[in-house]
Amino acid sequence: MAAVTSSRPYHIIVFGASGFTGQFVVEEVARTAADSPGGAALKWAVAGRSRQRLEDVLGRAAGRLSMPELRTDIEIIVADVSIEESLAIMCQQGLVILNCVGPYRFYGEPVVRACVENGAHYLDICGEPQFLERMQLEYHTKALDRGVYVIGSCGFDSIPADLGVLYTQRQFKGTLTAVESFLKISSGPEGFAGHDATWQSAVYGFADSGSLRQLRKKFGHKPLPVVGAKVKKRGFMFFSKEIEQYAIPFMGSDPSVVKRTQRFLYEEKQQSPVQYCAYVGVGGLFSVVKLFCGGLLFWFLVKFSPGRKLLTMFPSFFSFGFFTKSGPTMKQIEDTCFSLTFFGEGYSESTDPTQGRPNAKICTQVIGAEPGYVVTVSTLVQAAVTLLDELHSLPRRGGVYSPGAAFSKTSLIDRLHNHSIKFSVRNYE
Repeated sequence: MAAVTSSRPYHIIVFGASGFTGQFVVEEVARTAADSPGGAALKWAVAGRSRQRLEDVLGRAAGRLSMPELRTDIEIIVADVSIEESLAIMCQQGLVILNCVGPYRFYGEPVVRACVENGAHYLDICGEPQFLERMQLEYHTKALDRGVYVIGSCGFDSIPADLGVLYTQRQFKGTLTAVESFLKISSGPEGFAGHDATWQSAVYGFADSGSLRQLRKKFGHKPLPVVGAKVKKRGFMFFSKEIEQYAIPFMGSDPSVVKRTQRFLYEEKQQSPVQYCAYVGVGGLFSVVKLFCGGLLFWFLVKFSPGRKLLTMFPSFFSFGFFTKSGPTMKQIEDTCFSLTFFGEGYSESTDPTQGRPNAKICTQVIGAEPGYVVTVSTLVQAAVTLLDELHSLPRRGGVYSPGAAFSKTSLIDRLHNHSIKFSVRNYE
């Protein structure tokens, strides 16, 4: 564990600790700190706008974890995204800031800027490509100059996908050229649910999708070379034999994040880039009908300000109960799990990738518990601990990176194995 000093007394500060996801992050950090060896104790604090709400979160965590010391031993830092000085004071006290305050397009940049200016590493659980890519465009050089790491999308969006592709590359005997992933979420009798904050991020992200195309032009990137056969994208909806249910393209940040990692590995490490397409299962015909009707209404309303207001005011109605202002119940969380299966193709070790069609295949899988509030907090906290313990293995010595680019040379996959997120090779059927 990296040493802390009197001027920077904490390894980790959880910012937005009183939010819906933040409270789960607090519990995970508390568990991780309790498990750390005595000689390398993890020092941490919580931060947010309301001292009272932060005290309440620590009180609930103390009860749930049977750790009464959390009520008295954990420092509370009052900080607000609208008060620059408060963010600076917070960032000066921690080595790593875990930012749980979203939607990030509205509240993320002040925290990134404060971290870069005050020498604190930054991690978040953002699934918003516009924010993630804009931070790279505007802060990479500044972060590199200051020796600060800014690593977004360290939750379920998008560590399983990003590290899953890297894992598949490593397990493949030869040159991997293309990967399709299929996400399948299984839930109990009460179903699967998400919190309103995730719904808001989706609403504003789809409404502003045009700006992402303009943003990408500013990078001036040349297209990545296509090795092997060009992957054909599936239709908007299709029956997937791979997961035996209907599927649609995955609308989250995974494709964006994976492509950023592949570009980094190609440009910085001269590794052959992998084409990637992501899909998610939606169930049977009844689910397809609901999705079609709800999707049409969503796409219509999201284009107009009054429509977006309606969508954000009534998330449960417009998402058929998938997203609510209260978030999932503990029973829903406990009964939910996911599998992310990767089907890859490429060229065997003895084959020239420039000649003929791919001649080898591989199937890998990442499985874990409930993605939004169990896997997300576990991946975030393990990413933070990896950064603290293995700083020498991260690229360059600062900058804005995707998780795969940042952690490709670290033990993060092994750490996740010890926290109920399993990576494995499957039989390709």
